[in-house]
Amino acid sequence: MKRATTLKENYEFRRVYNRGKSGVSSFLVVYARPNHSARNRLGITVGTKLGKAVVRNRVRRRLREIYRLNQPRMKQGYDVVLVARTRAVTAAYRELDRAFGRCCEKLELMEKDI
Repeated sequence: MKRATTLKENYEFRRVYNRGKSGVSSFLVVYARPNHSARNRLGITVGTKLGKAVVRNRVRRRLREIYRLNQPRMKQGYDVVLVARTRAVTAAYRELDRAFGRCCEKLELMEKDI
């Protein structure tokens, strides 16, 4: 499996925050903005409030895996930023997955099943 194309620069994140739409849950916030290309780009933000590096990296890995598994069902051509909230640290994987799905459906990022 190829690695996801990622957002790396601060101005890219700020552009998504300022001009994108957001979907909110108690575990995470999903921001999305069209990027006029053929693929999605992912950015993940985990603040220092969540804990030390080990905890933050675990949350980051879980969010990246949730995105990877849901990516085939997602519409292409968006910049997506996932922002973890403090409840994401203690959340079960299924809860995070459901929260991500609900946020993406609110933002209409998922393809319609026929």
